[in-house]
Amino acid sequence: MSEIVTFGGLVLAAASGAALLLASSQITARLALPAPALFLLAAAAASNAVPAVGDALSIRSIERMAVVALIVILFDGGLKVGWQRFRGSLLPIGLLGIAGTAGTGALVAVCAHCLFGFDWILAGILGAALAPTDPAVMFSVLRGRQIGGRASTALEGESGINDPVSIALVVGLLEYARRADGSLLVVVREFAAELTIGAAVGATIGSVLPFLLRHARFASEGLYSIAALVAAAIAYGAASIAHGSGFLAVFVVGVLLGAERTPHKGEIERLSGALASFAEMAVFAALGLTIDLASLADRRIWLDGILLALLLALVVRPLVVLPLLAPLRLRRGERLFIAWAGLKGAVPILLAALAVLAGFESQRMYGIVFIVVLFSVVAQGGSVQLAARRLAIPLRSARGARRLLGGRRLRRYRVADTARGAETAVRDLPLGRRAWVDEIVRGDYVIDAHGRDVVRGGDELLVSVDDERAADAVERLVARPRPEGAGADAGRERLPEVEGVRNEATAASSRAGDP
Repeated sequence: MSEIVTFGGLVLAAASGAALLLASSQITARLALPAPALFLLAAAAASNAVPAVGDALSIRSIERMAVVALIVILFDGGLKVGWQRFRGSLLPIGLLGIAGTAGTGALVAVCAHCLFGFDWILAGILGAALAPTDPAVMFSVLRGRQIGGRASTALEGESGINDPVSIALVVGLLEYARRADGSLLVVVREFAAELTIGAAVGATIGSVLPFLLRHARFASEGLYSIAALVAAAIAYGAASIAHGSGFLAVFVVGVLLGAERTPHKGEIERLSGALASFAEMAVFAALGLTIDLASLADRRIWLDGILLALLLALVVRPLVVLPLLAPLRLRRGERLFIAWAGLKGAVPILLAALAVLAGFESQRMYGIVFIVVLFSVVAQGGSVQLAARRLAIPLRSARGARRLLGGRRLRRYRVADTARGAETAVRDLPLGRRAWVDEIVRGDYVIDAHGRDVVRGGDELLVSVDDERAADAVERLVARPRPEGAGADAGRERLPEVEGVRNEATAASSRAGDP
């Protein structure tokens, strides 16, 4: 009985913490203070006011919680970017995510060594920890709005790449510090191995996952979302065991899956998005528990932290980023916005925690990272919307998109003999990524649809659609006749038009209601 009571207390504590996070997210929507800053400060205050709160979790446990949260966050980030957008902005993403991260880390390390007296190893760890940006923090400070244009893709892609790059740099520096006879080649070798292995594992699993989802037949549509997240976790574990970057592997899996048409794609995106939002709140709160507010009273910590935050925002990032963006086809306003919008998130605190776990008991370094992140979220984050307006960066509402995705319906369509989609394999139907054929009813037979199955005139299709645009596209494809003299491949040639259709078939699609 005592075990049941003890475990019940743990469940109650965890659920109460989650409830507080959800309640706090409602409070931050009405305050000027960005949500991540509130979670970080509130958790730090709670752990200092009630030491039992912080003592209940070790820094190792919190570090592991942060890793799980980052798996979800990076997978969702890759899913949102997708391969098409990623490929279209591959050059700026690569420049910002790899060269930009390494350059930012190097300049911060020089500042930490020359201005604050850190030895080169600790300065390098501090630089690598403060280099990455965080798009989830950006979404939080924008309060339900999203950045449009190429600046959005560049920032999202950069944040997906630079987290693994920063972690690989820290791992390489820690490996170098452990070896008495080591050289800086150890850092380069570890860095290259982490990224290469991580990308290879992510590409392998990300290429296989869409095929498996298309051929799976789960009892519940929610299991498709679970399967996708399980695949992301497998990618992280496999890459980590192989001494690669598990975080890069997870991001690559998300990017490749985001480009593919799979069953219940909208459901996968909704679940990963919801979990990523909650994980962002949880990771800030968990890392806040590791902060000793009393140590921040030390003038060397808070003053150095503010000075480094100002140098990073006003000097270091622009000095590194603007030359890298110069040869790209970006407006001057987009370049300046990308340089300013390098908001810091939970990864810097996580990396500082890794250094502490590796034996670098530097309370000063940990406190400086906390101050820099807090300054970035509050000062930079608070000015992002103003900067976007001044630099003519388009902002669009994200709530409308979420409502649109929330309307997934299961609809029944009868295929006309002369329809564009007749005599076409399911995998060749240009339905986009928002619709999927679940079943084909042919006479007295019900066929679980696979990619190779051919749709014939007279068939009834049971189709999952995520929104009205997808429903209209399916209607045009299976119920409208193909143009006079066109063959069975006519629908494939009209892919952009089918995906871009809006409301031309509203009356017809209303007749094809739920089964």
